[in-house]
This record gives sequence, C-alpha cells and structure tokens, in this order.
Amino acid sequence: MIRINLLTAERKQAKKKAVVLEVGQKLTIACSLILVLAGVFIGWRYWAVGRDSAQLDVDIANAQAETTRLHTVIEQVQQFEQRKAQLQQRVQLIEQLRKGQTGPVHMLDQISRSLPNMLWLSELKQNEKTPEEVQIDGRCTTLTGLSDFVSNLEATGYFKKSIEIVSTVAEPTPQVGELIKFTIKAQFQTPVDAKAAAPAAAAAAPAKSGG
Repeated sequence: MIRINLLTAERKQAKKKAVVLEVGQKLTIACSLILVLAGVFIGWRYWAVGRDSAQLDVDIANAQAETTRLHTVIEQVQQFEQRKAQLQQRVQLIEQLRKGQTGPVHMLDQISRSLPNMLWLSELKQNEKTPEEVQIDGRCTTLTGLSDFVSNLEATGYFKKSIEIVSTVAEPTPQVGELIKFTIKAQFQTPVDAKAAAPAAAAAAPAKSGG
C-alpha cells in the first residue's frame, strides 16, 4: 500500500511539472510571437515614415524649384513689359517734339500700335540712303506672334507689302523657355487715303479763308 501511494504521488507531481512546463512553453512562444510582431510593426512603420519623409522632401524641393522658376519668369516678363512701356514713351515724346515731321512719327506710332502680346522690340534702324526702309529687331514667344506683327504692320497701310522676314532664330532661356529672335525689313509709305486727303485739305483751306 505504501508503495502504491508513492507511485500515485510521483505521478501527480510529474503531471504538475508537465502542466507547468507546457504553460511556460506557451507563454514563451506567445511572448516570442509578440516580440516578433512588434519588431515587424516597428520596422514597417520606420520604413513607411522614412518613405513618406523622402517623398515630402522631394515634393518640397520640386515646389521650391517651381517657385523659383515662376519668380524668374515673372521678373523676365516685367522687364519685357518695361521695355515695351519705354518704347511707347519714346514714341509719345517723339510725337510731341516732331509734330511737323509726320513721317517718322506715324511710322513709330503704327509700329507701337501693331505690337501683339508677348512680342518685344529691341532695335529699330532706318537705312541712311533710303530712310523709308527700316529694319526691326525683336523677340517673341511664338512664330504666330511674329506673323501677327507683320500682318498688323501691313494692315496699317503705312508699310508696303510684303514685309520681309529676314531671319528667325530660336534662343533657349532658363527663365521663360524658348524665345524667337527675329529681324524684319519693311518700307514705310504714306497711305493712299492720306495722300488723297492732303490735297483736298489744302484746296479747302483758301476757300474757307476767302468766305
């Protein structure tokens, strides 16, 4: 009987140890899984944050570059507009100083009126031997603008058709992209209507004074 009881007690103790070991193994496995999952999550989160941070850096750099480019474009356009305004002021000044010499005044006035948008003049030269022949240099953003300028000049009646486009050269610029440098030659003339009106006005003047 004593032996049997001892065997029973040993078996109970062995079962308890087995249960304790099994519980400990499960806890160890569970803790290991938790640690592994936590490590995976932390690693994924670190990678995601790093990726988002790198993308934000790229976006910020692109935005800054675009801002700089647009600022330069605005400055370039403002400079061109200032040049255009200066040319218009010069035309107005010439009109005031040379009222009696209508030829150059009309020529500059018609050129100023014929300028389309996004086209700027850089130089205007008259031929020394034949002052009615003029060479106009400038820049524009498109060939369409140059074509419109030539058409506008011819439509005024103060320039003989057809106006010659001497050259067009594309000039890449970092500020506004590609500009077209052009040179044209035109021949100034007095319109037919103006020629007809001048003798009529001269003939009418004595009649009014005599009346």
